[in-house]
Amino acid sequence: MSTGGDAVPVERVEAAAYTIPTDAPESDGTLAWDSTTLVLVRVHAGGRTGLGYTYAGPPAVAVVHDHLAGAVTGADARTPPASWDAMARAVRNLGKPGLVAEAISAVDIALWDLHARLADLPLVLALGALRAETPIYGSGGFTSYTEAELSHRLADWVEGGIGRVKMKVGRDPAADPRRVRAARAAVGEDTGLYVDANGAYTRKQALDRAFRFAEQGVSWLEEPVSSDDTAGLRLLRDRGPAGMDVAAGEYGYHLPDFRALLDAGAVDCLQADVTRALGISGVLRAAALCDAHQIDLSLHCAPQVSAHVGTAVWHLRHLEYFHDHVRVERIAFDGVLEPRPGGTLRPDRGRSGLGLEVREADLERFRVT
Repeated sequence: MSTGGDAVPVERVEAAAYTIPTDAPESDGTLAWDSTTLVLVRVHAGGRTGLGYTYAGPPAVAVVHDHLAGAVTGADARTPPASWDAMARAVRNLGKPGLVAEAISAVDIALWDLHARLADLPLVLALGALRAETPIYGSGGFTSYTEAELSHRLADWVEGGIGRVKMKVGRDPAADPRRVRAARAAVGEDTGLYVDANGAYTRKQALDRAFRFAEQGVSWLEEPVSSDDTAGLRLLRDRGPAGMDVAAGEYGYHLPDFRALLDAGAVDCLQADVTRALGISGVLRAAALCDAHQIDLSLHCAPQVSAHVGTAVWHLRHLEYFHDHVRVERIAFDGVLEPRPGGTLRPDRGRSGLGLEVREADLERFRVT
């Protein structure tokens, strides 16, 4: 490995996709699924390998190989923002939002991991930590669960020391108030209870359900209407119950998406996903927008990366500790972080980079490309 002022050129970039079945059928207000695809990227330089990943379709692998690898190969591995900029320019004719942004995210995460490993630093320190831990909330109360299954799954998070939990709503709007009552009974009065409609409601449905959910102490209403409906989100924020925050942003892919939500006054708390929003470099820029608007940021999923990023976000609210991603990352990696008492993830400062190593044998059987 080169030292001092010498550049450490990126030597090669590899990507592969792995589709892992869920442990039960899952659905939310607008989608049903039975598997999760992990796209894993490895970037090599100076005798070290950086790991990055996204949750996207297998075609993201082709974007990495055909468009992104050439943009970063030969670049200095110690300057991830420069490679991030090169990737953004390389995809001009592909269109950035969507699958392309997810592919960029995976490479950017790998470059940050590699940068930290080359410096023999944990990523949390390479990013400039403001805090030691990232608060989390348990997430995974799918609409496909019976009320008994929902209650059991949410209660498990609470018994594990996580004091905030989230359930899905919107698949059957008429049944949602009953399911929320069952969830409240399962987790107790002292647990923060969140709901996520994934954009399934109309504006008037959402406003009605917001007041009915408030009777059960729900304090977080996520995507009550589509994130594309900024006027509808603003209506819910202005006319909804006091004490209930409106949240959206998990499907933001680049800064204009987040700016639109913030400029419209559409959210009480913005969300951003490090595996969609152009990686660590992109999320840190979204966080700066939140700082400028005095609005909190909640990180969406991918806990093994987001736990590090969260420590560097000034206006951080928390991180979604999502059932599917928790399960996939335990299958894919050694060195995963586990929740601490009080409901936080604390990055390991004794391991360089993300502190993860790929579990090759366990992961290979799920490879699809």
